[in-house]
Amino acid sequence: MKRIQFIQEFKDFAVKGNVIDMAVGIIIGGAFGKIVSSFVADVVMPPLGLLIGGVSFTALNITLKKAAVDANGVSHEAVTLNYGNFLQVTSDFLIIAFAIFFFIRMLNKLKKKKEEIPATVVEPTREEVLLTEIRDILKTKN
Repeated sequence: MKRIQFIQEFKDFAVKGNVIDMAVGIIIGGAFGKIVSSFVADVVMPPLGLLIGGVSFTALNITLKKAAVDANGVSHEAVTLNYGNFLQVTSDFLIIAFAIFFFIRMLNKLKKKKEEIPATVVEPTREEVLLTEIRDILKTKN
């Protein structure tokens, strides 16, 4: 009995409109993130790298320990601090944050304009006024 109730509660939760809207938003947000990442990595960063001397941002790093081969012939990879990748991801974030800010700002302006438009009051026609008066007279007679 409790399992059926649990399943019913889950079903009610899962098919609510706001959960579905949130899922759609997350999926679209993920796709948007990929577009922005590509824009930053493929369009913004190459010219920026060219300006700073032809360096790819993702290739920027500090070597903490060089690669080496020990006496037994076992190779050890280099240990690096990849700050260029951090710069790339930070740029992605800033562009995404700006795009979301711009989108929300536009929505708020549209919402504000909609609120500023006064509702037009339609005056009743002469026939409607007469019918209302007749209805009121009939109510008082009963």
